[in-house]
Amino acid sequence: MAYQLKRVDLIFKNDNDWEKILTDTLARDNQEIVNSLISSELKGRGGAGFPTGLKWKLASEAKADKKYVICNADEGEPGTFKDREILTKVPYKVLTAMAICGKVIGASQGYIYLRGEYTFLKKPLEEAISEFEYFCKELNFNFTIGIFMGSGAYICGEETALFESMQGRRGEPRNKPPFPTDNGYLHKPTVVNNVETLAHTYTIFKYGDKKFYDLGVQYSRGTKVFSISGDTPIAGIYELELGMSLQDFVSEFGDGDTKAVQVGGASGFLVPRKKFKETAIGYQGKLVGISLPTGGSMMLYNSTRSMFNVLNNYLDFFKEESCGQCTPCRVGCQVLYKGIQAVKRGERNAQYLDTLLRLSETMQVTAKCGLGQSVANSFAAIVENFREEMIY
Repeated sequence: MAYQLKRVDLIFKNDNDWEKILTDTLARDNQEIVNSLISSELKGRGGAGFPTGLKWKLASEAKADKKYVICNADEGEPGTFKDREILTKVPYKVLTAMAICGKVIGASQGYIYLRGEYTFLKKPLEEAISEFEYFCKELNFNFTIGIFMGSGAYICGEETALFESMQGRRGEPRNKPPFPTDNGYLHKPTVVNNVETLAHTYTIFKYGDKKFYDLGVQYSRGTKVFSISGDTPIAGIYELELGMSLQDFVSEFGDGDTKAVQVGGASGFLVPRKKFKETAIGYQGKLVGISLPTGGSMMLYNSTRSMFNVLNNYLDFFKEESCGQCTPCRVGCQVLYKGIQAVKRGERNAQYLDTLLRLSETMQVTAKCGLGQSVANSFAAIVENFREEMIY
């Protein structure tokens, strides 16, 4: 059956039965819970797409006297604003999922790493946590949740930089391996899940893994919450089944003049109009022409937008947010930013763009973490598809 874009209402459906879901799920066998997540084929919704059930399984098998569950709410990707809405409207779904994860892996402590700009969410979250912990005590289940406020650093959305931040150090990525399920917060086994990922696990606990699996397409099961902005008449937050082509998406949300879509925020991929039909949103890989995962940000640009200005804005962001730990990212972002400006002003010839492209490719394979590695995504797409706008 051909894919048909459908709006879904599972995440934001405020059903107020979290107490029952928590009680019933805590009574289940740990292996049964993990198996249901594995069967659902839920993948992390923060952008990386790592299988959630496998992550919980690995952490549950790790040997340690202490383990942790962390909800990554450091929503710093430009164009992404759906996690804020989830924590505002349905916080108990996230808290419930954290507690169930704690049971499965053997952790009694959870944390929400909250973006520094989301201070307005701290008080209502604390109130929700207080009520939630009281109910856990009634069930004789020992699980507490703390809130750790970030300080506005984009890099701390990377899980190991997040650990460093929580431990009072500069937010810089660690080398991998070891991976967080073996060596995470305070060097103990830790599960880090994005806000939306945890909300989806609640859906699975409530409706069953089959209902989730039946949504979406092969290798891209379930739904995804998208933050849609830019040149669109219906900007906002929408939950859609995974597996759509970008042409499906633009037909629904575009303004009739969409020339490019930024999939996954500044660190994602910019897709020009000529590739809309062959590009799918999800994890289908070689089943389709191009398959792009996304943390949720979808920014639409029409023909009134200068792609030079778009790229200039992205590079300005990256050079400010680079932690400076590794040379490819620290120096590379600065060179790319100044380089496209020099070409635009005529101080460098158009061929210099090819030199910058090679630099971005080098950054992709030598930068230490996803920030420096991802700069090449949009840089290459804009320079190759909108070269005339970089020059004139």
